[in-house]
Amino acid sequence: MSAPCPICKKPAQPDYRPFCSKRCADVDLQRWLTGGYAVPAVEDEDGPAEADPDAD
Repeated sequence: MSAPCPICKKPAQPDYRPFCSKRCADVDLQRWLTGGYAVPAVEDEDGPAEADPDAD
């Protein structure tokens, strides 16, 4: 037994795994391309590290 489609929860089809259809695969791709999915990033409050002028 395979995991259900992550978009609509129907059983996944081997031709479109892990999705159930081309439609659900396209929905997922569209979400990635438009920024619907994003990997969170933590920005450093101090900004980029400055080079130490006294370092040799």
